[in-house]
Amino acid sequence: MLLALDMGNTNITIGVFDGERLMLESRMATDRTKMTDQYAVELLDILRLYHVPPDHFEGAVISSVVPPLDHAIRHAVKKVTGVMPLLVGPGTKTGINIRIDNPAQLGPDLLVGAVAAVAKYGAPCIIWDLGTATTMSVVDRDGIFRGGAIMPGIGVSFDTLTANTSLLPRISLEAPSRAVGANTIESMQSGAVYGTAAMLDGMCDRVEEELGYPADVVATGGLGPVVTPYCRRKIHYDDDLLLEGLRMVYEKNRR
Repeated sequence: MLLALDMGNTNITIGVFDGERLMLESRMATDRTKMTDQYAVELLDILRLYHVPPDHFEGAVISSVVPPLDHAIRHAVKKVTGVMPLLVGPGTKTGINIRIDNPAQLGPDLLVGAVAAVAKYGAPCIIWDLGTATTMSVVDRDGIFRGGAIMPGIGVSFDTLTANTSLLPRISLEAPSRAVGANTIESMQSGAVYGTAAMLDGMCDRVEEELGYPADVVATGGLGPVVTPYCRRKIHYDDDLLLEGLRMVYEKNRR
């Protein structure tokens, strides 16, 4: 079995693969105050909850956008499974030709997402990850990673908005019945959902203009199901994209 962990700013997504089959997906909170043993206990509890023997793992792989926690999470995995995980980063074999100003600055989550998107949906493709941040990655028809865009995530944007205004309340992130809100909550929900959907459509239009040809669009991340149904263009939503990418990267490096 393979243990795959995608460590984001809010959550650590945990995947257990039996060959190519994702047999378990779970999450635990990203907490910069936790030590190695605390992460080890949480990980062990999750594996026991789903009756996964911790000594059955042949390998492990991690992508992380929280470098201060890399040491803790790697050694927590080692304590639980007995294997030291591969940490995706500069020098990791991915099969993707990266052509940005400084390839070492490319986030591992963006990289593994691109690997899985190209393998599953082909190139060219535009990949959206709607989580704590909203990120866009672009792979051209030659399979070359060209770059992308980074924006505040919907939750972060509205948390900041409500924290810095006196009259705007916190809202649930769901689509209202119409784009033109008749009250404050509807107006904020319209901006969050329809506004983000329109931004995705508009950015994809601009990318295709720059590429000179159309591209498939893939989305992942926890807020993807909230937004993508309201986009006007076809978007493939793939909740397991990053875990699949981690598995593929691990296989490339194991060989």
